[in-house]
Amino acid sequence: MSMDVINNPTVDEETPLGNDGVDEHQHYSHRSPWLRAFVLGANDGLVSVAALMLGVGGGSESLSTMRLAGVASWLAGALSMAVGEYISVSSQRDTEVADIEKERQAQSKGPTAQAKELQELTDIYIKRGLDPDLARKVAEQLTEKDVIRAHARDELGIDIDELANPLQAAVVSALAFTAGAMIPLLGGAFLRSARIRLIVVAVLSLAGLAAFGMIGALLGGSKPLVGMLRVVIGGCMAMVITYGAGRILGSNTEMM
Repeated sequence: MSMDVINNPTVDEETPLGNDGVDEHQHYSHRSPWLRAFVLGANDGLVSVAALMLGVGGGSESLSTMRLAGVASWLAGALSMAVGEYISVSSQRDTEVADIEKERQAQSKGPTAQAKELQELTDIYIKRGLDPDLARKVAEQLTEKDVIRAHARDELGIDIDELANPLQAAVVSALAFTAGAMIPLLGGAFLRSARIRLIVVAVLSLAGLAAFGMIGALLGGSKPLVGMLRVVIGGCMAMVITYGAGRILGSNTEMM
């Protein structure tokens, strides 16, 4: 390696640059949070429905029984996810709105309260590394522009333009669960042979888990193989345990 390269490093040809030549890399934590949540929801749907179908299939060879179990698991899981997410996000939104309203009330209490709020904002910027004079100027400028937005963002960590949407979260959760549930449900709902049905459900489910694990790893910036194995092993354990329970309970039922 020549000294010119060491002293004058060049930009990697594969590094994306903006129009001004500045490296425009994207952090993994900022990558499509809704897509990552969708993948996790789909994984839940796949494991839940596949495990129940295999458990029922382990104890009964009836196609209608296994199909009913799959449909019931899908609907119950999707609705449970939707309701749970709606309640959770609604509570989060209520808290955010209450905190924003509290800031508005503080600003309406007069100059003394406003000065105190300005100092709080200044202290935040000082803790982030700005010198006191610059921190004060930044706080004053942001306060003049939109005091509530500044306090919501920097003091509370809330983006006023992106408050949590309960209905959107509920719909996304239900759709994500459904997307995953359809893999084992459609794969085994129309096969007459009990043995083939179990094999198809298991194989399709493992393939789906591998795909979801790989996608989740790529979105999160981790190694695809590690993410895939983690999800596949976890899902496989759930399906094997449920199938074993179905076999045991099915055998005991026949003996009775």
